[in-house]
Amino acid sequence: MKKIGILTSGGDCSGMNAAIRAAVRIALRSNIEVIGFRKGYHGLMRGDAILLDNRSVSGILHRGGTFLQSARSREFMTPDGQQEAVDRLREMGIEGLLVIGGDGSLTGALVLHRLGFPVVGIPASIDNDIPYTDMALGVDTALNNILYAVDCIKDTASSHARAFVIEVMGRNSGYLASISAIATGAEYALVPEQPYSLPDICQQLRRRFEEGRDNAIIILAEGAGNGREIGDAIKDAIGFEVRVTVLGHYQRGGAPTVFDRLLASRFGKKSMELLMAGVSGVMVGLSNNSIVSTPLEEVIAGEKLPHDEMLRMAEVLGI
Repeated sequence: MKKIGILTSGGDCSGMNAAIRAAVRIALRSNIEVIGFRKGYHGLMRGDAILLDNRSVSGILHRGGTFLQSARSREFMTPDGQQEAVDRLREMGIEGLLVIGGDGSLTGALVLHRLGFPVVGIPASIDNDIPYTDMALGVDTALNNILYAVDCIKDTASSHARAFVIEVMGRNSGYLASISAIATGAEYALVPEQPYSLPDICQQLRRRFEEGRDNAIIILAEGAGNGREIGDAIKDAIGFEVRVTVLGHYQRGGAPTVFDRLLASRFGKKSMELLMAGVSGVMVGLSNNSIVSTPLEEVIAGEKLPHDEMLRMAEVLGI
């Protein structure tokens, strides 16, 4: 190959820039030209591209998000648009494409592969809901962001004798909620994977208040309920005030942690090596601290296994 493209698509996360940097440097060592598409598949459809060289990827390792930016593309979701994307790539002389993103982005990568265009995917999603990888890019940084926020809120909860419902991201995955609850010593983690009873929680909180423990932290995965509604339901049933904090997009940004920088660099290196070797239609992933590749068809058709071990740990610790 002489020219390879890179795009970041879907929700941004910390580590994307580090993956781009590693992939570009590996390609340049083999005298391969690298083109970066701005704003994901939307930019690909319009040929909105820039040349990526050592200078353009210098100084981005520590930055969160993606300097190539990201956007949705309705046009790419249609069969005609997908074929147009392949035609655009070939017109530009691009012989392979690296796609960094979540399940929707990887689904797009699979479509391009089925249309005969070489593509390799990198999993990037703070929800950690992508199958065939122990961790996706951005998860560790998001967890550290949550940790810092909850630690700060615990100070206020203690000072003012309040309960806080803290809503975190995760869609239908409770990974962020359960792991952050363990790491912060929260009283409860409400996750989609396990049913919960608000009346029981209120009764337990009321008992805590009577025992002199007048504050509590409840971490809620967004897929397990609405923070405002749960806060209102608890408020009248216990002996202390309840406040709700929705962390929102704060979780997705910030300088990537050491773990995310190293994981991104390993993903970027491996994915570019696979493309250069003529491999297509796979996603790189982390398995038992080794970088592996899995066919995109299996990734898209698969389902992330529940994090049972962590859920059991949370239960043992009384969360």
